Amino acid sequence: MVKTSKLAGNIPDSKTVKHLLEDLDILGFGKTKFVMDRGFYSEDNINGLYRDHIKFHVGTKLSLKFIRKHLDEVYDDIRMFVNFDESINTYGYTASAQWEYTQERPYKGDVIKDKRRMYIHYYFSIENGADDEQAFDKRIAGLCKELLEGKYVESHKKAYDQFFEVKTTPKRGRQVYYKEDAIKEARRYFGYFALITNEKMDAFTALHLYRMKDVVEKAFGNLKERLNMRRLLVSSEKGLDGKIFTEFVALILISHLGHKMKKSDLYKNYTLHQLLDKLDVIECFEDANHSLRIGELLDKQAKIYEDLGVKVPTSSC
Repeated sequence: MVKTSKLAGNIPDSKTVKHLLEDLDILGFGKTKFVMDRGFYSEDNINGLYRDHIKFHVGTKLSLKFIRKHLDEVYDDIRMFVNFDESINTYGYTASAQWEYTQERPYKGDVIKDKRRMYIHYYFSIENGADDEQAFDKRIAGLCKELLEGKYVESHKKAYDQFFEVKTTPKRGRQVYYKEDAIKEARRYFGYFALITNEKMDAFTALHLYRMKDVVEKAFGNLKERLNMRRLLVSSEKGLDGKIFTEFVALILISHLGHKMKKSDLYKNYTLHQLLDKLDVIECFEDANHSLRIGELLDKQAKIYEDLGVKVPTSSC
């Protein structure tokens, strides 16, 4: 059974989970796992997932108090060589935590409070950290220039107050001083990101599952070109549903291919997009009077099929 829904683009992600849980309950789905980005995070959503015993992987902001608290506790342990995955140039570390679970029961007029086990996966990306630091330093330099020249930008006021102290004297005029402690605090977390889950697994398995969501989202745009779905020009609601369902099936296949690539270690040589492009040029044709004909297959293309555990296609004649 497959259920598809079209949602208005202005509905916040965090508002859709409650209704989705209700739909799954009505449809009788049992074991379900949610993989969601930061837009879906809210205390109500996490409580709802715990209440319905659903496995989840959710991206979170580092600014959340409990995420920052546990990160500070393990900060010095994350960037150790034993936690480094050279294939993605990323450090990964898993910390156990307790979720402060609450459940309101209007029919009884009370609130259940309990602790639920949670795992927080922390990551540090060398490349992202370097990019974040460079962007931050450029921003600080720009803010300082605005203050020195008196060209204040109202929307930057919070940043001015956070990172600078401005003093004006008759002799020396306007002097701008950096708040070094505030700047160091801001730079401390560059390159870090976190996932929360209620399912026990190592950090890089969790990251792979989470990134498969991104693979599918990126594939969505790519498939619009491959399946001629850049513009959903249809003459009826049924036609629109048919096109959406076709792409939904294609995305399931993309997701499965991503898992096969991970298992076969093909991500060391290709991105999913590159692998599809590599195989996309293989030609085949058949008609009523001829058997299936396959164009020339390069050794690298045949090797991809073998690594994926798929029989190499051959002509039927």
